[in-house]
Amino acid sequence: MSSPLPVKSLLRARAPHTHTKVTYLELFFDLVFVFGVTQISHFFLKNLTIEGGIQAGMMVLAVWWVWGFTSWVTNWLDPEKMPVRLFMFALMLAGLVLSTSVAEAFGDRGLIFAAAYMVMQVGRSLFTLFAVKNHSRSNYRNFIRITAWLSLSGVFWITGAFAEGPERMMIWGGALLIEYLGPISAFWVPGLGGTRTDEWDVEGAHMSERCALFIIIALGESILVTGATFAHMAVTLPEIAAFLCAFVSIASLWWIYFDAGADDGAAKIAASEDPGKMARLAYTYIHAVIVAGIILSAVGDEMVLAHASGHVDPIGIFVILGGPALFLTGTLLFKRVISGRYPLSHVAGLGLTGALIFAAPFATPLLLAALATGVLVLVAVWEKMSLRTRDCG
Repeated sequence: MSSPLPVKSLLRARAPHTHTKVTYLELFFDLVFVFGVTQISHFFLKNLTIEGGIQAGMMVLAVWWVWGFTSWVTNWLDPEKMPVRLFMFALMLAGLVLSTSVAEAFGDRGLIFAAAYMVMQVGRSLFTLFAVKNHSRSNYRNFIRITAWLSLSGVFWITGAFAEGPERMMIWGGALLIEYLGPISAFWVPGLGGTRTDEWDVEGAHMSERCALFIIIALGESILVTGATFAHMAVTLPEIAAFLCAFVSIASLWWIYFDAGADDGAAKIAASEDPGKMARLAYTYIHAVIVAGIILSAVGDEMVLAHASGHVDPIGIFVILGGPALFLTGTLLFKRVISGRYPLSHVAGLGLTGALIFAAPFATPLLLAALATGVLVLVAVWEKMSLRTRDCG
């Protein structure tokens, strides 16, 4: 009797001390989420209420989570292998359906959104389960746990799609809570237990690069929103000032994240003895805060472009100041993980942003945005100078 043919591996080939590159297909896959992020920001602009903000926040968490889990999977699976490539295209199609449904997820397209989301989450986990079965026993057991958790949350997603209004928000909030608790609880399942982070076998440099690229996506969406809004406006001095303010704000966000944090994070996780643990905290949870801050900042930029003068209402104050505050909070926590300390520049930036709340009732939207942008510039320059002093010392 002949022995069975060996099963061809769909995993990436790894060599010691080498960096697994991000493939062109992964970059292509990300384009779907450019559209998704744009849809979320437009949704919030049309629903500038507390309820609209909560709903937009939930969509940010959902989109980030489905993208993040896919990035974890492509850390192990090789997109250059034909079965993986074809499956990535299938995920892209589901992601496009999801993105087109974001704006009406709490309306008429709730079931379409929930179904597309669950196809991506559960379908991707089942495919990975099949792919690693004969090649990585620890990952195989891990994806049994992950599939169980995502299937449980799927019940809430689909059930919530048949509810309406606040009831849908509560049920979907439960679904998000289940998914976000999964990694923290090591995807514990009765009879299987949990997974240790040192069993996740993450290629750290690849993970950090993928997350940095999503930051680029979010910043790129800000550029698109700013440019598209300005292109349809009368060219007056307030609008020009708002346009320049938005650009400086976006550039400052890029500078604060990429000037040192991104490379330092890549080096830290690549040298870590437990890259899975760092990837979970710094690149899965904390980056969600950073991305949310960028998206909220984009909403603020578009709001100021459309209404540069006049009175700032409470929701306007929240959007204009909340975006930079969320971003600084996220980068503060991220840099704490990678450096072991809280950057004083970021702490001061958060304090100054908070202080602007007291000036907001007396400022126009443009002035408030300019002050918030000034804080971001100050943080960027302060951190640059402190890093230069540290290196010279």
